[in-house]
Amino acid sequence: MENKSNVLMRRYELGRLLGQGTFAKVYYGRSMETNQSVAIKVIDKDKVMKVGLVDQVKREISGMRLVKHPNIIELYEVMATKSKIYYIMEYAKGGELFNKVAKGKLKEDAARKYFHQLISAVDFCHSRGVYHRDIKPENLLVDENDNLKVTDFGLSALAESKWQDGLLHTTCGTPAYVAPEVIGRKGYDGAKADVWSCGVVLYVLLAGYLPFHDSNLMQMYRKIGKAEFKCPNWFPAEVRRLLFKILDPNPGTRITIPKIKESSWFKKGFYSKSTKSDVKNEDLSSTDTDTDIGASGPRENGNTAAETKQDSVIPPNLNAFDIISFSAGFDLSGLFEENSERKEARFTSRKSASTIISKIEEIAKRLRMKVKKKDRGLMRLEALKEGRKGILSIDAEIFQVTPTFHLIELKKSNGDTLEYQKILKEDLRPALADIVWVWQGEEQLLPSQQLQQVQQQQQHLQPQDQLQQLQQQDQQPAVATN
Repeated sequence: MENKSNVLMRRYELGRLLGQGTFAKVYYGRSMETNQSVAIKVIDKDKVMKVGLVDQVKREISGMRLVKHPNIIELYEVMATKSKIYYIMEYAKGGELFNKVAKGKLKEDAARKYFHQLISAVDFCHSRGVYHRDIKPENLLVDENDNLKVTDFGLSALAESKWQDGLLHTTCGTPAYVAPEVIGRKGYDGAKADVWSCGVVLYVLLAGYLPFHDSNLMQMYRKIGKAEFKCPNWFPAEVRRLLFKILDPNPGTRITIPKIKESSWFKKGFYSKSTKSDVKNEDLSSTDTDTDIGASGPRENGNTAAETKQDSVIPPNLNAFDIISFSAGFDLSGLFEENSERKEARFTSRKSASTIISKIEEIAKRLRMKVKKKDRGLMRLEALKEGRKGILSIDAEIFQVTPTFHLIELKKSNGDTLEYQKILKEDLRPALADIVWVWQGEEQLLPSQQLQQVQQQQQHLQPQDQLQQLQQQDQQPAVATN
């Protein structure tokens, strides 16, 4: 390696060889700072440049950075020297899924579990505009908890790789797993091609061998083009039906991932399990002070008590400095977040706390989300179905400025950020319109001026010196930024 001690840039210790390809080798590694096990992919710069694969390496790095998901190997960082490129990645202790299949077919429940996780990962990739294009058991790893991890994005394509016809045109992949339209070289939809490959993987997991196999490559391509395959007699009828829909040679009629998730075999034995949030949040389950409200509305038992509690809800008060900290001018998150998609949204309202709570419950019912009411104006909305990164959860917290003026913060506490942004934009914001005074970022007045106006109108004035202090604090940064 780079030196005799096998230490990379004084940060990682390189160990045994895990695998190798034409242009790269993968080693087991250990962080010298945290002692964390990692996988280190070492790419030879000269070899890559000689064959013109520099763009492919850049695409692989870009794709892996876009797809952070529990069932996808995470790229921690990329380092380089004059001669080598190093990917520091998540280490999957269980090795390749291929090694399990090589010993024989898997039990149906085990195959279904891996297929669930594969579909979840691939669906997430597609939502981020990443198409894997080389899905096969050799590129599916298993961690110490027996969870599947998709790896090797070396042949992946990004959405911007599409031609003007909206299709991809590079023929790539592993012959036995590639979709017929990819072989046809007339352009193909990356998402539909990935679905086909997932179907071949499912067949292999359940059968222990490939659906399309022939010593003559052209004969195998012919079988793939016509989808000529037979299911073993031990395949359940539900699996057969699903496979024939996935391995449909016509990409236009091939089943989509949302439809796969709705199939009876896929849903059998399926249990929702929330993935770890990418935003560390306090566990609110222990602070429940009221009944859960499901998609069909509040439970009958305890409704009267719930209404009484709702009327008596007193959200936490905001003082002058709290309001300043909520001001968009003091929000420094843009300096640290990788993208502009915020995970929280704030608005002000002149409605009472009980009116705001009722409105949020009404919206949740319409969106078929469960509501958990918490102490002091904090509520959590939870989706009933698992999304791309687990159950989507949204916290709604109400802060009291005056008895008739409130600040409400909506924040994703679990699930996929894009799903949250979509429901916020298309559902929550329009539905909240009749109780919103102004959304943060759209206000014409500074927070202190808003507060002063409301206080004067509602005659709930604080002492004049405190209001002046608030105005002075809010005006000082405005001068500094000009």
